Amino acid sequence: MSSSPSSELPLHPSQNPSNWRFTWEAQSHIPTVRLYLFNPHIKPSAQCINLEVDLSVDQSSLLVRFYQAEAEAEAEACTSFRVPLPRVLIDPESPVQFTAYDDHIHVKLALLLPIDHPLVSQFDSSSDEYRPLSTDSDLKNLSALEEVYFYCRSCSAKLTRSLRCFKEMPSVNWQEAADNWFGACCCSFGGISEKLVRSYAKSYTCAAGVCLLDTESVILCKDDLVGCEFPGFNWNQSVEFNLKLTTDDILVKASSDDASKHGQTVCSENDDFGREVSNGKEHHLGSEEENLKEKLRHEATGNAGDCGNLSCLSSHLQTAENMATCPDFHAVMKHDLGYCDNGCHSLDRLEISSEEKSGRDIELLEHQKVLLNGFLWNGFLARSSNLSKDVRWVEFLCPQCSSLLGAYPCFSDSSPLDSGIRLFKCHISTTLPVGGSGNTFRCYSLERMFAIQLLESAKDELSFRTVVRDMQTKYPMLQIVLLNPDSWCCSGCCLYSTESASRKSMYPTIKVLFSACCNDEENESRKLEEWITKNQADEVYMLPSQIGNLISYLKSANSMYPPSQVPLQNLSLSSMRR
Repeated sequence: MSSSPSSELPLHPSQNPSNWRFTWEAQSHIPTVRLYLFNPHIKPSAQCINLEVDLSVDQSSLLVRFYQAEAEAEAEACTSFRVPLPRVLIDPESPVQFTAYDDHIHVKLALLLPIDHPLVSQFDSSSDEYRPLSTDSDLKNLSALEEVYFYCRSCSAKLTRSLRCFKEMPSVNWQEAADNWFGACCCSFGGISEKLVRSYAKSYTCAAGVCLLDTESVILCKDDLVGCEFPGFNWNQSVEFNLKLTTDDILVKASSDDASKHGQTVCSENDDFGREVSNGKEHHLGSEEENLKEKLRHEATGNAGDCGNLSCLSSHLQTAENMATCPDFHAVMKHDLGYCDNGCHSLDRLEISSEEKSGRDIELLEHQKVLLNGFLWNGFLARSSNLSKDVRWVEFLCPQCSSLLGAYPCFSDSSPLDSGIRLFKCHISTTLPVGGSGNTFRCYSLERMFAIQLLESAKDELSFRTVVRDMQTKYPMLQIVLLNPDSWCCSGCCLYSTESASRKSMYPTIKVLFSACCNDEENESRKLEEWITKNQADEVYMLPSQIGNLISYLKSANSMYPPSQVPLQNLSLSSMRR
């Protein structure tokens, strides 16, 4: 009769199951699963005598036994422990393959179905811990609630007022999207993509009560935060920006030569009819219906170019063609003046000269110029195209515990540039307690969000080498090489042979090599810069505290593998949830 583990005498470190770590690993589409068993106090190839590994499906475990020659006691000590099996379909008829190496024991089992087979994935379908991260799902869940508050995950402090309006944040690459939309057409659209981008930039302001969502963050107006102060906020600059935005939408200045040829277009919010001033005479633009139809036919989205509201864009794009044949001419005139459901209106012109475009670019404030070039993003991870030398990013900390919550862009006065604060989903909760099942963002973590970005980079840029730079100093801080994007694993400590085991769920991961960079070593920095250039590594930028947390996680996950599982020097093996 065996005694319980608690009543046994202290065991030698090599005999204590808690000193033996296991890691199960499988690859997508491959019907095998591998096990790594390792103990820092033992060298299996020399010390594990008569090694045996038996599969016990009914007990959901592997039973490992071996004899170890103890030099001190000059006797052989028997060691046995159990390894929980993963939640996969193991082929019980196939033999168990195992080999003892210097720093670990390697075991290989055959599967009836690969780990990513739909039937196998149904084993954990009831648990949403392994569901993919989805902005659409987040938007649906938040919109279904009557009201939402955001809380700090670290201290449970309430961060916001009640929020009821949630919208998906459009892509920051609107310039590229607009060019791709119209650039492939065989006919000229008179700079429609430029107009769409300009309209987007003008309308991009964070409104109180509205929460924008994207993949990694939520964007809130600073006025919706509670207990937060932003030093140096320039209210005069904010008012000036709003006035400038309104004026730029209403009045359009043309050069003297262009004005004498085409006239000057004036559209005021108090003027119900657009008028064109030409050669000192006023007449309504609606006097010639054919000219209007011709305009709508060749410039489908002209009205959208001057309206400062994003909701107008899709309306103009979808209805412009129908407007040209609309039997109600007054309705056509109303659309031509740029009326939308939000009550705004603007008068578009048939032609926009290059001089006029240049003049309008000059009128844009620095805020708008930054937006126009796509420099504003969600603050989590950026590329060179998202950064501007004129804009710096400030870490936003919890007012109660000072833990990192997000970031916001600013110029030099540390006030939010667009009145928007980006809160990272991995640092906030939508309910109390913060770890409860009601938290919409419970599945978000720093490593998962970063892993998704790495996979997107590997897919879009065909780059498997990445360097993470400090967003503030631009120094390289982390070097990462993507080894396997379709890995599955689980890990833990082994059990006593008398203990019962339950199957472990395997979760999807990416396998990487990493190295933390030291900026104080000039020689190492120079070598890394050469490596970046030689291998055309993808360069991304993150906040320094985020990089530090990511490095800590990678080092912690490195303990899942034996030291010998590193194919390259100066790099460590690790994995991240995806």
